[in-house]
Amino acid sequence: MPSSKEYLDYILEQLSEEDAVTYRAMMGEFILYTHGVVFGGIYDDRLLVKPTPSALALMPQARRELPYVGAKEMLLVEEVENVAFLHNLILAVGGDLSKGKKSKK
Repeated sequence: MPSSKEYLDYILEQLSEEDAVTYRAMMGEFILYTHGVVFGGIYDDRLLVKPTPSALALMPQARRELPYVGAKEMLLVEEVENVAFLHNLILAVGGDLSKGKKSKK
């Protein structure tokens, strides 16, 4: 079942403090980026993020779920109403992922 535009709009509103969050629609779902790096997505109206060390530290009890068949497991974010938590989560996950990016010369 594809994700709804209404759920995307709700999540984007919750993430509005984080001005670097963008998205791309892909096969009925939405891939989420921060500073140009994929940190998660909306799949079947669920907010999922990559299981980085910071995400695991902030959500140690988070359920691991598959965004779609054949994909790697991601962490389900259940505290979508907590704006401060989401802001910290996105900053932390984005920080983890940007450390792994190699700069082009």
